[in-house]
Amino acid sequence: MSGIGTVFDIAGRAMSAQMQRLNTVASNIANADSMAASAETAYRPMRPVFETVYSEAARKDGLASVKVSSITTLDREPTKILQPDHPNADAEGYVYKAAVSTDEEMVEMLEAGRQYQNNLEVVSTLRTLMARTVTMGQ
Repeated sequence: MSGIGTVFDIAGRAMSAQMQRLNTVASNIANADSMAASAETAYRPMRPVFETVYSEAARKDGLASVKVSSITTLDREPTKILQPDHPNADAEGYVYKAAVSTDEEMVEMLEAGRQYQNNLEVVSTLRTLMARTVTMGQ
């Protein structure tokens, strides 16, 4: 795979993957209280699937990064709730609430945010070191 040549490339790809992770968390939280007329149409939480990406010369340089290869839905059953007056109620008066745990999503969000911040810190530190190196000879 081309494009992995520097620490900036590696950190940029990792930050992009964490941003996709944060986007899926945001979608899950936004749909946490959604109701559907059937279990099949109820919202299911999503998670990104990460894949290691190696540079073309990985055996020589050892460079690797990460990418999101796909977004998958978790196999969780929605909660069946009796609400006959709800507009989405089925013929028996039941609605199906999305199987999203907001507590779990908050933990996922915190972890993704920390990983993003760690990569940002790597880039920031590297830029500072590069600037110091340039000024050393002056």
